[in-house]
Amino acid sequence: MSTGGAGHAEADRGDKGGVRTALAGLTTRGRSFFAAGIAAAVCAYVLGQSDLLRVGLLLAVLPMICATVLYRTRYRVAGSRRLSPARVPAGSEARVHLRMDNVSRLPTGLLMLQDRVPYVLGPRPRFVLDRVEPGGRREVSYRVRSDLRGRYPLGPLQLRLTDPFGMCELTRSFSTYDTLTVIPRVEPLPPVRLTGEAKGYGDGRQRSLALAGEDDVIPRGYRYGDDLRRVHWRSTARYGELMVRREEQPQRSRCTVLLDTRGLAFQGAGPESAFEWAVAGTASALVHMLERGFSVRLLTDTGNSVPGEGADGFAGASQESADAAGLMMDTLAVIDHSDGTGLSRAYDVLRGGNEGLLVAFFGDLDEEQAAVVAKMRQRSGGAVAFLLDSDTWVREPSEVPGPSDRSGERLRMLREAGWTALSVPRGASLKELWRQADRDRAGIGAVGGGEGAA
Repeated sequence: MSTGGAGHAEADRGDKGGVRTALAGLTTRGRSFFAAGIAAAVCAYVLGQSDLLRVGLLLAVLPMICATVLYRTRYRVAGSRRLSPARVPAGSEARVHLRMDNVSRLPTGLLMLQDRVPYVLGPRPRFVLDRVEPGGRREVSYRVRSDLRGRYPLGPLQLRLTDPFGMCELTRSFSTYDTLTVIPRVEPLPPVRLTGEAKGYGDGRQRSLALAGEDDVIPRGYRYGDDLRRVHWRSTARYGELMVRREEQPQRSRCTVLLDTRGLAFQGAGPESAFEWAVAGTASALVHMLERGFSVRLLTDTGNSVPGEGADGFAGASQESADAAGLMMDTLAVIDHSDGTGLSRAYDVLRGGNEGLLVAFFGDLDEEQAAVVAKMRQRSGGAVAFLLDSDTWVREPSEVPGPSDRSGERLRMLREAGWTALSVPRGASLKELWRQADRDRAGIGAVGGGEGAA
């Protein structure tokens, strides 16, 4: 959840002329009363009628009193906003809670509340609040929804105050705003046995721990609170002090999810475009691999990686993984097409060493870029590629029954290089393609070994 508010007088620092501002807020009724009072006072002076003069002064002073009181009250009304949640998947709703507090000793008149929101999130919400007692509060809420991912500002909050007689109306604009982050849709993926887990929590790692004898254990000095069952007696006798076995901390399996963002590789726009499918697929793969215990990073064709350079760019421990997941989702919420023409920068990042499992989402590939992608397979424990052929996405499904000849040739090149490559038709389900990748990989995995659940 996110909260925001405004100070009592913070929004109106630019109002230097208090009287001028108050008079400018007079309504038609207030101006009519004021004009009638002035006219009555002039007539009373001309006719010498003192009673009429009193009536005229009352009519003229009443709007001024209302404007003065309302002008002072406007600085004693505090507003705040709360988002629930502040990060929401595309197509889902978030609720915005608005709260108004009367921190003055006087009751307010009628309050008209309006929040400013981008048109993508829906119409501008407006509320009418009845009289708020001294020290009282009022809460209202509205819903926002967007099919387009992105970061959308909410605010500033605008408040119109009126006095009980309807003589004056003033507008206050609070200075604070909040940001709603709309992340890509995440599709739950089934656990399958791909590859890249030989270094982590898979069977291979468990066997390596089972084969390790006591001579392979690196002990440390005893600390208060250590379990005595972990005392390593051989090291205790050798060093002359109580030594205990260290906690096993198996290395987490690694997974790199590569997203092709080249503008020339995708056609079309909107929530149902090929690029949006690739972004949503990337988000789903990232979340799934994190849930399976992998250390994950997001890599783009520009060579930029998230969460960063720490720990070779991969998410670390559980808490760091949660923070990294939020960072990667925030990155995908605003990611856009790049101006790049090739994938060489991503290859330069991957060729540094064995990066474990590689899951990639590509747009159109020419022969040169397909060759670069084929070389990426040499630096990974396993590689799965999803190719989105733009021709099958910008046309109707009936017009394009299957992958184009060029897309079929690229699939063949990647499969010969060791990739598990699949073509993504328009409207395809990533869950089904994920299972298909497992089935296509089954023959290779039976020969290569080192398989693990992903």
